[in-house]
Amino acid sequence: MRTHRPAGPLLIRTALPSEAPTIAGLHARARATYYPDGLPQDGFDWPALWRGTIERPDAHVLCAVRDGTLVGIASFRTAEAAPADTVTLFQFHVDPGHWRTGIGVDLHEACVEQWRADRKRTAALDVHVDNRRARAFYARQGWTQDREPEADEHHVTLRFAVRAGAWE
Repeated sequence: MRTHRPAGPLLIRTALPSEAPTIAGLHARARATYYPDGLPQDGFDWPALWRGTIERPDAHVLCAVRDGTLVGIASFRTAEAAPADTVTLFQFHVDPGHWRTGIGVDLHEACVEQWRADRKRTAALDVHVDNRRARAFYARQGWTQDREPEADEHHVTLRFAVRAGAWE
């Protein structure tokens, strides 16, 4: 169930390298919601990592912008050693202040459109086992879980069948 959508239209576009610090901030806010003891200090320079991802020629970073504010991000590419028709969704986040407004659904639809354009047949992602909200979101979008995670695993792998587009 969606709540009231903000007045401004949602624009989904390719992220710019200059937006890496803003994207890293959104990423941190979203991740912090599913770590019960607080966001772990991993030592990564997230703005630099995001800039590198945005600048990768084989990657896509989409951002959702409403009223001039970046409110969602998605990062995907074909992982090394993966089949050419498989894409991995590495990051997918909506700023927590904008949850339940339809941004995630619209951003996911934009990802699927790009996957079809790129002739991908399957998408994969790893989601934190304790992130029940995200797991429920992905299930509503048609993602399925391969297996139950082991007791010591922190992530579970989900798969999505990209339905054929006009290219078939």
